[in-house]
Amino acid sequence: MLSQIIKNSIEQSVKKVFHTLEIPYPNDIAILIEQPANLEHGDYSCNIAMQLAKVLRKSPLVIAELVKAEIKLQEKYTGLLQKVEVAAPGFINLYMDWKTWAKHSFNLPDSTGEKVIIEHTSINPNKAAHVGHLRNACIGDALVRIMKRTGHNVEVHNYVDDLGNQLADTVVGLLNVPLEGDHQRFGDYCWDLYAKVNKEYARNPEMTHKRTDMLHALEQGDGNEAWLGNLVAERIVREHVAEMKRFGIHYDLLVWESNILKEGFWTAASELLKQTAVFVQETGGKLAGCWVLKQGTEVNNGVDSEDHQMDKVLVRSNGILTYTAKDIAYHLWKFGLLTKDFTYSEFSSGLWTTGLTGTHEPYGHADRVINVIDYRQEYPQQMVKQALGALGYNDQAEKLHHVSYGVVSLSPASATELGIDVSEGKSSYAMSGRQGIGVKVSDLVKLMEQNIEHSRSDKEGLSSHIIAAAAIRYYLLRFNLGTEIVFDFKQATEISGNTGVYLMYTYARASSVLGKSTIPFSTDGSELQFPIEMEKAELALLRQLSVWQETLYSASIELTPNILCTYAHTLATLFNNFYSICPILKGEEASIAFRLWLTSRFKDVLGDVLEVLGLPTPSRM
Repeated sequence: MLSQIIKNSIEQSVKKVFHTLEIPYPNDIAILIEQPANLEHGDYSCNIAMQLAKVLRKSPLVIAELVKAEIKLQEKYTGLLQKVEVAAPGFINLYMDWKTWAKHSFNLPDSTGEKVIIEHTSINPNKAAHVGHLRNACIGDALVRIMKRTGHNVEVHNYVDDLGNQLADTVVGLLNVPLEGDHQRFGDYCWDLYAKVNKEYARNPEMTHKRTDMLHALEQGDGNEAWLGNLVAERIVREHVAEMKRFGIHYDLLVWESNILKEGFWTAASELLKQTAVFVQETGGKLAGCWVLKQGTEVNNGVDSEDHQMDKVLVRSNGILTYTAKDIAYHLWKFGLLTKDFTYSEFSSGLWTTGLTGTHEPYGHADRVINVIDYRQEYPQQMVKQALGALGYNDQAEKLHHVSYGVVSLSPASATELGIDVSEGKSSYAMSGRQGIGVKVSDLVKLMEQNIEHSRSDKEGLSSHIIAAAAIRYYLLRFNLGTEIVFDFKQATEISGNTGVYLMYTYARASSVLGKSTIPFSTDGSELQFPIEMEKAELALLRQLSVWQETLYSASIELTPNILCTYAHTLATLFNNFYSICPILKGEEASIAFRLWLTSRFKDVLGDVLEVLGLPTPSRM
């Protein structure tokens, strides 16, 4: 990567300065470089000279000149640099030779084929998916694409909780609560049924024992209720998988919670945990009879709330396993640390599922695990990590990553449209499946599709449905992960500004320009005649193009797909500025050839970004 090459050049030069001055080179020197906002301050800048003033007992300007002299002696790097300058009070500013850069190939760091299991989506199989579920799936799929693009061997899991309260409630509703209405999908019917059965619980609290009985029946797995639960869950999951497919989201494996239990994964995991000092059965207090995972105060900063107390429970006093217990067993399997394995069968074309019958397949045995789960599950995720550490699997605990994100709530305007009472004057309103409050994915796509269909003049390019799905996907990806998205129908359906539609339109514009060109140009830059002095718009676009690989690499390390959205929007804005200021198809032949090459380079990079983000690359919108 270019920035790493520049950083290495400065580091080697600084070491030479220390050697020349016969001063030991400190191990804690952090060399940082940045791209100055002002183009006149160079393409890269470094303030290392100011950091070293006390160590070397010289002024920053003198140190900067010494480093500059060493950089200019390095043949390996001088080919990429046009000049190096020193600026007060001690900055080292480096200017790229962009013609040399254009002919240079830069590679991402080698991932050594590391196997990464990414678990995402994991919607309860009891009703239709809403926009909050879709945010999880879009983040997870973007991470899948990022890790694949950076050379990792990726396996994608969708975990299905078919033993939880939510499915139990839906089955209780099917058996006990009458519901009629116009529903096109089973998931939509269950959406209303789930809300109705929870209203029945509130009206008649004694009815909640039916949920407890149903949970036991689902876990037992061999009676009428269990088979009905299986049928409901499978039908809902098929609808979820089909819906996500429309957004370009795919999975390798469906992992059913019931299979973890029936295959004896928890039995094997509990035997391992019982050999440690942290897995104990409580003999008194509120948790008497429960098997819990003890931990130090560092996990929850000394706050031992009731919720955290319950998160520590792995087996309740009545013998029912908690979600966290099954998750610990699942993660031991993910890392290949259990002697047990699933059997597998095809759920649909290209998608496999765990089961009690089938074949043996090479799933699991991850080097790293990434779980996309909202911030409310942070503590249970810590419990899984702690259990791995308690069992002596510290390396695996270090390589278990929880990608936390903020939930999606409703703006007052959106809440009003859904008939929610907003008289309290809140800034946002939480979605609630139990109350039937939320924006179904299918409804959002229809709304967005209608908005696009009415606003577009040219309908010969991508279908409005494809554009709608891409626009929604980008909207859910562009926010910082920790940000709570306050969902607003109007904002989500906008097609200008920092949107997926803007990016796709800009890609199509570049494709159109290249399609109109009649002058040949060197796509690899080998025979290209660079202008003696570039326009600022040309240079700004070149600089942004040059940092694509390091931005992609940073996203793979930090697990932050939103930084790719920021990069893409900046890149598209710079291209549109270049397009408006610099005539691409007019002027001298050498100038046209250069600008066509720059446009082609932009199209390739933006196309790569769009692919990683999961958006189409249309030649016409």
